Parts: sequence; structure tokens; C-alpha cells
Amino acid sequence: MGFTHLDPEGRARMVDVSSKEPTHRRAVARGRVRMEPEVARALRAGEVGKGDVLAVARVAGIQAAKRTSELVPLCHGLAVSSVSVDFEVGDDSVGIEAQVETVDRTGVEMEALTACSVAALTIYDMCKSMDRSMTISDIALWEKSGGRSGTYRREDS
Repeated sequence: MGFTHLDPEGRARMVDVSSKEPTHRRAVARGRVRMEPEVARALRAGEVGKGDVLAVARVAGIQAAKRTSELVPLCHGLAVSSVSVDFEVGDDSVGIEAQVETVDRTGVEMEALTACSVAALTIYDMCKSMDRSMTISDIALWEKSGGRSGTYRREDS
């Protein structure tokens, strides 16, 4: 299997997708921010000094999905049609799930992963005064559909 983002001389290039037909595409990414239990309790109670952490992280994730091609050099700019970022606050962590959809010539996996990553970074930023030992982990593609390669679903491990 070769790398599609390299030309015959091994130089980086953006893949030409102009001959592909637009199709409905969807991707889901998940991640987690681990933290001290007191921080998770403060998040649930809305008692974080910087404000509504999850609302800000949701908007940050949505904005990040829309701007992925500005952050990841060889990503195509896509007309993203839908982005959702959801959270599940546990005893000592926040689970993040980002879903992105489009009708376009290439997939939205990078947009979903970027949304998840930036949402996690935003949670860290807004809570770091309470816990600098937080960790961002487990960011991964969980599902993708559409396009030539079809459907992918990650096995829960």
C-alpha cells in the first residue's frame, strides 16, 4: 500500500479528487480528558471559574472541524454540512464524541478528529487552573462511511 500524499519523487502533494463524484460521508471520532474527580464534579455543577466549559468546548470543536484544512496541510477544504460535539462527564474524565457529515469528494475523518482534539484542548485550557495533571487521551476514529473505501467501524477494545 502506497502513500497517496506523495508524488513519485517522494514529495508531499495534495491528492487530486476532481474526478470523484460527491457522495454522503460521515465520520465519528472520540477522545477523553482525564482529570481529578474534583474537577469533574465542578464541571457537572457548573462551578468552573472560566464559565461553561462544555459549551465553549462544543463551539471550539465545531469551529475546528470547519477549519481543518487550515491546520492540516494536505487536507482538502470541504463544505461541512453538519458537526456535533457531545460530552459525557464521568467521575474522573470527560468523554468526547464528534460527528461530522458532508456531501463531497473526500471524507471527513480529519474534521471529526480535529473537532475532538480541539474540544479536548479547550477543556484542558479552561480547567488547567484546577488541575494541571489532566491528560488528553484515546483520540481515535470510531466510524466512517461513504466513499470508495466504504464503511469502517472500530472494534471496542
